[in-house]
Amino acid sequence: MWFFPFVKGLGIGASLIMAIGSQNAFVLSSALRQQHAMVIGLVCVVIDVTLIYGGVLGLGALIQQLPALITYASYFGAAFLLVYGALAFRRALTPQVLSVKSVQKMTIAAAIGTTAALSLLNPHVYLDTVVLLGSIGGQLPGSQPLWFALGASVASGLWFATLVVGGKALAPWFKSEKSWQKLDVIVAITMWVIAIVLLKSTF
Repeated sequence: MWFFPFVKGLGIGASLIMAIGSQNAFVLSSALRQQHAMVIGLVCVVIDVTLIYGGVLGLGALIQQLPALITYASYFGAAFLLVYGALAFRRALTPQVLSVKSVQKMTIAAAIGTTAALSLLNPHVYLDTVVLLGSIGGQLPGSQPLWFALGASVASGLWFATLVVGGKALAPWFKSEKSWQKLDVIVAITMWVIAIVLLKSTF
């Protein structure tokens, strides 16, 4: 029976992946700026799928036995988010470079690197996809864990596709400099709040 574990994975995966976070903010911001949004979304999905299947196949138990990994990821992730938030605030304070045409384009390598850092340096990603989804799906009998992982993976793919397409659809609303300023302020605050949460979780 594949249907029920698939739907279970789809529902639980969607509830975790759709939460507001640095990764989602970066994808949406990149889509609005037309900066390799499809590549960034694809990288996010590949990372999620890899971690989800890794968790279901037993990686979650390994991470739980090595709490130091989560601590190190928290420190590095918080530092990265603080820097990225500062850069977003700097963009908000320089309105002359906030239009779509004048904004400096990222290279594909920079886009992939930033996406990987935002994803893999956030310990919540491991706790959600590997530990939580892994512990739920890994307890199912027979081949059901694989169907559960597939459902969660589909949720990830649908969500990031929605962010990419939705961001492009919203782009015409960001013709004014004030709109870009507000976006960058929101992105910066999101990054800094998550960085503070990460630092607090290590104490």
